[in-house]
Amino acid sequence: MNRRRFLTAAATAAAATAVTATTTGTSVAASAPFAASAPCAGAAPRVGTSDVLVLRDGLDALTALDDFRGGHTGLEGAALAGAARALEKQRLGATQRIRLRLFSVAAEYTATAAWSALDAGRSDRAHALLGKALYLAGMGQDPVTELRVWNSYAMLARQRGEYGEALDSGLAAQATGITKRDPVFASLAHARTAVGYAYLGERQAALRSLGYAREAMVKAGAGPRVRWMAFYGPAELAAITAVVLDRIGDHAGAEAASHRALAAIPEQFRRNRALATTRLALAQLHQRDVDQACATASRVFALMSGSPIPGRMRSLLGEFRRAVIILAPDASAGREWADRYRSEGSRA
Repeated sequence: MNRRRFLTAAATAAAATAVTATTTGTSVAASAPFAASAPCAGAAPRVGTSDVLVLRDGLDALTALDDFRGGHTGLEGAALAGAARALEKQRLGATQRIRLRLFSVAAEYTATAAWSALDAGRSDRAHALLGKALYLAGMGQDPVTELRVWNSYAMLARQRGEYGEALDSGLAAQATGITKRDPVFASLAHARTAVGYAYLGERQAALRSLGYAREAMVKAGAGPRVRWMAFYGPAELAAITAVVLDRIGDHAGAEAASHRALAAIPEQFRRNRALATTRLALAQLHQRDVDQACATASRVFALMSGSPIPGRMRSLLGEFRRAVIILAPDASAGREWADRYRSEGSRA
């Protein structure tokens, strides 16, 4: 079976599993225990490297879907189905090396499901799945997925207003082993820590962490990395910089950083481009450029045309709407944008 046919079949099977789980009210994750069972004594391994590679192909397909559309329940269900498959193969008597790799794959699938829930705005579900992903990453001795989980924990905590936990999660990401070996991962961890400091009002610490993130990015090579990290590079660092600068009151700097991000974010990351566009609109609004800010924010709906708006993005658009009401309650541009937000912003 060629790769395209396999991915189509795998996606169909995963979606069917997700639909069944949703219809019956049964969680795929709950039906697959997260503990290993020992292989039968004397049994030959029945699972090998090819099984791991097939499962990783499925991960790549889900990551591509997330890049385009964002988090949604179908993606979460498909990811959990993939985790269940990886754990089932782990119990089929593979060698210890393959078993560790399968734990790692299960952790990646579960982290993908958690991220989908986070992006969809389902914070409690995301929190529970992140705990499972962290456990599986530990079982697989996988520092890359551990960093991914801590990065997601930091984002989730910030969205929930738990800024101390957001900072602690960023620091935990910095402590993972992969940051010592790959400066791109170190840069992401420092950038996420900078956001935590900014939301706690610690301006100098936030700027210092941004500096560390930039230094690490300069040291980074162009070697291959896991598919989910494809989003992170100079463009995403500029987008995170915009968040930090806007939070600490440097709104002009945040606007400039947003423009740099949008000039460099690849077209396929349209959800990231839409988020960066909203951040640009907020930076413009905080400088009282209401007409320009509303025009910028309106571009988000065009960027996401044809797809539902993920919950995380709807929350950010809601933040912009509230800021317009507070800063320019009588502006005609603000009223027009609010009307469009009511008609399109709730698209789910």
